Formats: sequence, C-alpha cells, structure tokens
Amino acid sequence: MKASMRNKNNNKANESGRRPDDERIVEMFLSRSEDAIRALDNKYGALCKSVAYNVTHSREDAEECVNDAYLAVWNTVPPERPDPLRAYVCRITRNLALKRYEKNTAGKRICEYADAMDEIEPFLPSAENVEDEVETRELARLIEEFLDSLDRKNRTVFMRRYWFSDSYRDIAKRTGLTVKNVSVRLVRLRERMREFLTEKGVFI
Repeated sequence: MKASMRNKNNNKANESGRRPDDERIVEMFLSRSEDAIRALDNKYGALCKSVAYNVTHSREDAEECVNDAYLAVWNTVPPERPDPLRAYVCRITRNLALKRYEKNTAGKRICEYADAMDEIEPFLPSAENVEDEVETRELARLIEEFLDSLDRKNRTVFMRRYWFSDSYRDIAKRTGLTVKNVSVRLVRLRERMREFLTEKGVFI
C-alpha cells in the first residue's frame, strides 16, 4: 500500500514536470530505489549522450556508454555519495566513451575529440614530465585553478571544447559567439594556460 502511494506521488511529480534534485536522486540510489536510474536519465540523460557522442561519434556507442555509466553509478552509489552528481555521471560517461573510442578507432583520428586533443596536447606537460599520481593530481589542481581565473564565457568555451569535445560551431551556438571568435578565444586560452602553468613551475 505504501509502495503504491509512493508510485502515485512519483507519477504526480512527473506529470507536473518537476524533477528530483541531485540530493534526492542520490538518496534514491542509496536506498536502492528502482526509480533511481530513471530519475538520473530524466535529468542528465541528454547531457550524458552528448558527452559520449562527441567522443565516439556513434549514436549506438553513445547509448551503450550512457547505459553502462548508469550501471556504474548504481554499482558505486553506495558507498560513494557523489557531490556534484552531474560531474560524477559525466566523468564516468566520458571515461567509458574514451575506452570505446580507443577500441573502435585503433589510432584513427575520426572525431571531434581527437581534434580537440591535438589542439591542447602541445600546451600540456608530456607524460614523461608527469611521472606519478601525485604530480598528476597537482596538474589537475592547477588546471582547475586556471579555469577558476577565467570569466564565465571563456571558461564555458574552454570546457565545452576540451572536456565535452564540442565542435567550434556547437560552442558558437551555445555561447552566442561567432565560429571565428570561438577559434580565436581558444588560441588565446591555450596560450594563457601555458603561461599560467609555466609560472607555477610546470615544465611544458
């Protein structure tokens, strides 16, 4: 009877267009609710599919990566209690998509992700210069510090290109900039990041 009432309440919430907030969705996973994955998909499904597709360039592969990401969230929460949930599920999705991409392409450069990595790789330290996990974490912290130093629009442009692997055209549509302006901003942002990391003692 109680389960029936909960389902009715959930249906009413869905009909009204309201979505559970992140904390409520995490609680659903923690309590092993059968509605947890549905709630996660309703809120972040489109974003996760975009992240996966931008890496794999395959609708089918993207769909499978997202489904695998949901299963991974189910298997890791608990004991994990992700905060923010958005970043947690996007990171899992992106990592799965990268593995799928590497498997599918076997070194071929066929998607926006590869192009984005080609752009930014010369502005980051080589693998030989980042020798252990501690140094890798420190580099990640410094890049986060660099991103915090940017205004909102430049941070969005940088993240959409080098985290979500969006095309210049997609970034332009999202930000209201021209494609040319996106290109120029990214050139300047990459150089600013190089200067920032150099000042922090990171050898490029």
